[in-house]
Amino acid sequence: MSLTYTAGSLVAARGREWVVLPESAADMLVLRPLGGSEDDIAAVFPAFEDVRPAEFAAPSAADLGDQRAAGLLRTALRIGFRSGAGPFRSLASIAVEPRAYQLVPLLMALRQRTVRLLISDDVGIGKTVEAGLIAKELLAQGEATRLAVLCSPALAEQWQGELREKFGIDAELVLASTVSRLERGLELGQSLFDKHQFTIISTDFIKSTRHREDFVRHCPDLVIVDEAHTCVAADDTTQGAASSASNQLRYELLRRVSADADRHLLLLTATPHSGKESAFRNLLGLVRPELATVDLESAAGRAKLAEHFVARKRADVREYLTKEDGLADDSLVERTAFPSDRWTKDEKYRLTPAYRALLDDAIAYARDRVQAADAQGRREARIAWWSVIALLRSMVSSPAAAAQTLKTRSESATARTAHEADVLGAPVASDSAENDRLEGMDVAPGAAESEDAGARLLDLAQRAAQLVGPAEDAKLKALTGHLKKLITEGYHPIVFCRYIPTAEYLAEQLEGKLGKKTKIAAVTGTLSPQQRLERIEQLAAEAAEDGDPAVRRVLIATDCLSEGVNLQHHFDAVVHYDLAWNPTRHDQREGRVDRYGQKRDQVRVITMFGEDNGIDGKVLEVLFQKHRQIKKDLGISVSVPDETASGVTDAVVEWLLLHGRQGSQESLFEMDTHQESFERIEREWSSAAEREKTSRSKYAQRAIHPEEVAREVAAVRAALGGADEVRGFTLEALRDLEALVLEPRDGDGDFTAQAGGAPAGLRDALAATLGGRLIEEDRPIPFRTTPAIGRGEAALVRTDPAIGAIAAYVLDSALDANTPGPRPARRCGVVTTDAVGIRTTLLLVRYRFHLTLPSRTGERQVVAEDARLLAYEGMPARARWLDDDAATALLAARASANTHEQHARNQITRALDGLPDLSAHLTEYGTRLAAELDASHRRVRKANEEIVRGLKVVPQEPADVLGVYVYLPQQPVPLSSGAEA
Repeated sequence: MSLTYTAGSLVAARGREWVVLPESAADMLVLRPLGGSEDDIAAVFPAFEDVRPAEFAAPSAADLGDQRAAGLLRTALRIGFRSGAGPFRSLASIAVEPRAYQLVPLLMALRQRTVRLLISDDVGIGKTVEAGLIAKELLAQGEATRLAVLCSPALAEQWQGELREKFGIDAELVLASTVSRLERGLELGQSLFDKHQFTIISTDFIKSTRHREDFVRHCPDLVIVDEAHTCVAADDTTQGAASSASNQLRYELLRRVSADADRHLLLLTATPHSGKESAFRNLLGLVRPELATVDLESAAGRAKLAEHFVARKRADVREYLTKEDGLADDSLVERTAFPSDRWTKDEKYRLTPAYRALLDDAIAYARDRVQAADAQGRREARIAWWSVIALLRSMVSSPAAAAQTLKTRSESATARTAHEADVLGAPVASDSAENDRLEGMDVAPGAAESEDAGARLLDLAQRAAQLVGPAEDAKLKALTGHLKKLITEGYHPIVFCRYIPTAEYLAEQLEGKLGKKTKIAAVTGTLSPQQRLERIEQLAAEAAEDGDPAVRRVLIATDCLSEGVNLQHHFDAVVHYDLAWNPTRHDQREGRVDRYGQKRDQVRVITMFGEDNGIDGKVLEVLFQKHRQIKKDLGISVSVPDETASGVTDAVVEWLLLHGRQGSQESLFEMDTHQESFERIEREWSSAAEREKTSRSKYAQRAIHPEEVAREVAAVRAALGGADEVRGFTLEALRDLEALVLEPRDGDGDFTAQAGGAPAGLRDALAATLGGRLIEEDRPIPFRTTPAIGRGEAALVRTDPAIGAIAAYVLDSALDANTPGPRPARRCGVVTTDAVGIRTTLLLVRYRFHLTLPSRTGERQVVAEDARLLAYEGMPARARWLDDDAATALLAARASANTHEQHARNQITRALDGLPDLSAHLTEYGTRLAAELDASHRRVRKANEEIVRGLKVVPQEPADVLGVYVYLPQQPVPLSSGAEA
């Protein structure tokens, strides 16, 4: 007759111990390995397999470890946990340690029945991590079952990597380039959005009618929208026609997606306003319809918004959980290492005589062409205008870009109307801040208005081609000097260009000119988004191969990398080789390296401009200095509307055509035709800055008080530990297991290990995760502090398979005294130390809990585990229990004298014999811990009574005593009441 096992009880089967899960039935047990993850769950049929009750054996006095045994065993146990008992079900299974401030959106989300958030934290704070945390938690709790991320196609691979590497979410890319392959694998009538549980979808691709309708019909219950500001249009029509139409299509899609009141929706953007109140209101309307019209001037309106909106600057989170945040002390303070500031400098250059003559002739041609076209009609005039701007921008970029433009037909030349000419030609001049318009925008534009370029243009093209190289290209020569200085000072710079020919020209010209230890690569729109990331990683790998810290990296890139791609781990300086015609583009470029994770305290930025080319100086003066002043005053960047920037640059070009390069800048601003325009731009920009300043204070995140965050951070750290603990454990364990460990002196935390000398069991486990050949050939295994790793590498995070294999071996070898070879952790230990003044015993106890978790889809029954340290002074029968902090502090105690082996055995035997006297306290502690966990679950979800109704946390008895460690004082002390030495 088979026995009946209750959920949470231990059974032995298949040569190991398991926890019985609530899904079990009388004839089939659903089991999870003790300390294992949900990925290891198995079904066992007691009628056909040997299943018996398992009792957790007490430690043996004959198997003593050293002073580090308790700490190693505790960490090995905690690394194995994948099903924590706290309110955050997912934190034990992710490969990133979130900053405390990144938990704020998660706490906001867990207080909503249907999650609707607009996350508008500043660039570089970590919105992707914040969204990933919420997504992983909703999936872990069963509140969501499917996920779609809508983003720019250029960012799709990065999103895929972030979700996979940090959150264990393996999402399928749905792009124009992948959809044919995906659809071939569908069954008749099946939607790819149903087939694939997790998807990352290009916002451009999904705009098409067929795919849009399919997505809306089969839309997942959780949707994340990146760069959400590009998915709404302002109510006015001052935006470019193409941009407005594109935004309107996305807005219509999201409006239909958000119409389902039960769908979770996360909108991410660093620029929710973009200077337009109506666009901001439309964005809020996607979160909750009532927010589109709520009175944000009233306290009630702002409180309503605060439930769904979080927007913080770096200054708000650089130091978090301090006394200034309302906490009692700074014990939980978290300092985030953002770069303190950007070192910026404008570097001018002057054209060589030959280049100056070429530019003057190009301006003369442009003047003649515009004048002639004006007499031919508006269509011809607009075509000529855009062709002239293309010519002048390419001319000041590089000889290579100039030669290409002079020989290429203008795209606007195909226009049938003046309006169509503007739609086709505007991207040439706009440098739009909208990232979806960056793809394809680095192609050198055309200036010819017919298939056969005229003799005048061909002559200019030939002359431009003769100016390549530093002898005649003063801009290139100046760049070489700036790069040499940055490299000498230890920087790894990115050089941003406007056009593909310029980037390729620079890469060719700079090769071999920056020193033998400098590696150079170019990334442009000729590469796919995935190839761009691969090229960057290849450059970093080549620089690291030499093992020489003096090797430097230089990346030449167009604006295909200026938005969304994270480059802070490989680069720390930015050179704007081509001055953008919108300062927001420069912010986007610099934001690739000036963000969380940048090791430099100060990022260097050099902006190059032509002092005498007639364009750069004026653009710098009008747009950039105003932009910098606003940023200095507010502490944040205020986006420059495209029409504002275009108004300035149009005026500059008009002045250049009328007066040439020598026209004074002062007279430009005094022209009656432009004076009113400049004054209007000044008013609009100042007004936008004032609105942004007001909104940052008015809508500051107040829904979650820092004290609430501090309480949950302390609980998470107590249950799971941190990244430093994982790294320290891995180093100690590998050394104890006789692996050859090598720590470089660069201080980045990475190290390598060769496992050839380690026990066969560990080698086999590592071979299964890292590859057999790597282990067989005893090659160095790189252990990285970043979760982004290559094949054959391990990440120093608790969820990495290699780290899990090491922890499992340490734990299993501690539990099995017959394991051959070295055993770093033991279940017992006796240490004589000056850290205690009286005999003190430390217990490592594993508790199991039955959790009943209510959700929108019904109750879930879960068995979770927790490991705790308990310590008492004196003998078991009259134990005086210490608090949790005092118990944890014992892990740092070190032996100050030798302990005689027989004396140690006697002491540990007394402690083990006294375990029955401690059972009542262990049970009481488990009951108290269950109550604390219950309160924590309710606290996190306190705003929604429906979510916590039916919540239960019940401890499983008895608790497992994994380890017993006795600490003896170095000098005997007299016996006192209630304690024995």
